[in-house]
Amino acid sequence: MKKTSGKLAITLVSLFLGVILAIQFKTVNKTVGEGVLPTQRAQQLAIDLKKAQEERDAAINALDEAENKIKQYEKGEADNNVYAENLYKDLEKYRILAGYVDLEGPGIVLEIQEPPMDVQFGIEYKIVDDLDLILQTISVLNAAEAEAISINDQRYTAFTEIERADDHIEINGVSINSPIVIKAIGNPETLESALSIKRGIVWTLQYYDYNVFLAKEKNVKIPKYRKIIEFVYSRPVEDEAN
Repeated sequence: MKKTSGKLAITLVSLFLGVILAIQFKTVNKTVGEGVLPTQRAQQLAIDLKKAQEERDAAINALDEAENKIKQYEKGEADNNVYAENLYKDLEKYRILAGYVDLEGPGIVLEIQEPPMDVQFGIEYKIVDDLDLILQTISVLNAAEAEAISINDQRYTAFTEIERADDHIEINGVSINSPIVIKAIGNPETLESALSIKRGIVWTLQYYDYNVFLAKEKNVKIPKYRKIIEFVYSRPVEDEAN
């Protein structure tokens, strides 16, 4: 009788374990794909990501080539006509103001690295938690008459959005993370002084244990703004005849 009871108990336990394994197997299949191991799935995702990045880079290169051809056509017409030349110069000026032109010139480079984890309390500080410090840095650079600004090679313009997205930052719809590299074109002395002033941005970042590297550069390169802005609700105000 005892042997029968023991066999019955073992059978029930085996059935129970079998059901649990079947449920787990189905769950894994739904999560990573039918018949695909997690490692294989990760490899496939890595391949898909690389392909998407290559397609993106190819599209950007094609766009740059098209823009260069348009620029050549515009300049060619401008060279043959004084009026067209003046229009071309105005167009270039407004493109620069809008951020749609790659720029280079003297300026500064500010790199912000996250502080090491607080070993004593086990707290890890992230720049995403201090997003206001980045916004303050941009404000200070604007006040110091920076002519162009970028954050991790994302051009800062009047249309730039800087927001937190989970554990990272999104700028112009692009995810970025530490280290944060802010570049600005302008008078290097003025820009550096504005950031390094006592109790200013650099002082505040260092106070919160961020690793900060600020350098003046003879030639800083800042890429153009790539998003297309379409005005849906705004229109120019027409002059009213008196």
